[in-house]
Amino acid sequence: MPAVHHLDTGFAIPRRSFLTRSSLGCAALALGARGAERNPGSFFSLMHQAGRSWFRSPEGTRFFSLGLNHIDAAPLRYPESGDVWHAKYGNSMERWIKTAVRPDLLAWGFNSVGWVQEVVTRGPTNHRHSPTFTFEEYQWLDLPYCHQLPFADFHQWEMETRNPDFFSREFEEWCDYVARSQCARLAGDPKLIGYFYLDCPTWVHVRPGNAWKGPIFDAEKLKTEAGRAEFHRLATRYYQVTHEAVRRYDRHHLILGDRYEVNAPLPDEVLLAARPFVDVFSFQHFGPPERIRADLARFAALTGKPVLLADSSGSVKLPDGTMRNDPVKYRQTLLGLREVPACVGFHLCGAYLRNKVRNRGLRGPDETPDQVAIEGFTAANREVTAWIQRQTAG
Repeated sequence: MPAVHHLDTGFAIPRRSFLTRSSLGCAALALGARGAERNPGSFFSLMHQAGRSWFRSPEGTRFFSLGLNHIDAAPLRYPESGDVWHAKYGNSMERWIKTAVRPDLLAWGFNSVGWVQEVVTRGPTNHRHSPTFTFEEYQWLDLPYCHQLPFADFHQWEMETRNPDFFSREFEEWCDYVARSQCARLAGDPKLIGYFYLDCPTWVHVRPGNAWKGPIFDAEKLKTEAGRAEFHRLATRYYQVTHEAVRRYDRHHLILGDRYEVNAPLPDEVLLAARPFVDVFSFQHFGPPERIRADLARFAALTGKPVLLADSSGSVKLPDGTMRNDPVKYRQTLLGLREVPACVGFHLCGAYLRNKVRNRGLRGPDETPDQVAIEGFTAANREVTAWIQRQTAG
């Protein structure tokens, strides 16, 4: 079957026109297929071969993303970590990324990086993540990567920020700024796989800490046809504005959209509204492997699009009170995802370094390796790599 490429506007439209003429978004979508064909080998795209979907690398090869999430150097600067940050890395992010992070990921069988931001505080009034990587830091990493765009803050863990008004001019202006400041810099990078949006958006659910602001939409309204139509209009507006903002500055890279929380209410209407505006549907899922497999297969059937397990893991509590990423569950999950033809990757909810908030990582804050976890993940990743090679040979 022919390759299936990502959406592409195919032409440039002045910012003012985009912000005032919503009909242009539909025209941009209609031209997408033609635009994506112009230079399909320069960036990650999508393909369908050997009976399943794949990322297509800039070199034209099949790519199943084995990514690690949550990569932050700050644990090396705990007082109890000693002087490793200055003595070993000379206070240099470049040296740390080039001589520690990249070699480790390759040695452990990972071929990409997912969401690099790490949780650093977790409480009812302050739940924050570390900054994302800069363009320069991604270049030092020199691996395929995904990048999150902070278009809005209605994540399920976000406790402090009011819900946005998607129909307001300031939301359009903010989305344009985010894309102008970030997508415009990343647009020419062939290592970029694509863009994420929110982490676990609260479309129709809340958590105790953010119940004060409520969900984006009242789930009770979904019981009526009029309510479902209203919700579809609202979600469509969000995905249209964000899509147009990205495509204004980057016409090529994939849009991976929100990372939906599967273990929270997730109406089909959200996914159907997003379908014209994203290339891959991304999910956070911490359920058992067999349920992850079944749910991703269901979402792929509903949307007709590839799916990505963008954040998942299992953990085991150790005698010292720290946690270990569970390589057994990781392997079982990977085996299940191989049975989902629409699945294009699995990103491990790491982290690279263990901090005191997440309390698990493949290395400790003094870089001591969790050898049991590392050996298990390495074996599972190599098994998947061998499977990909067999698919290619076949």
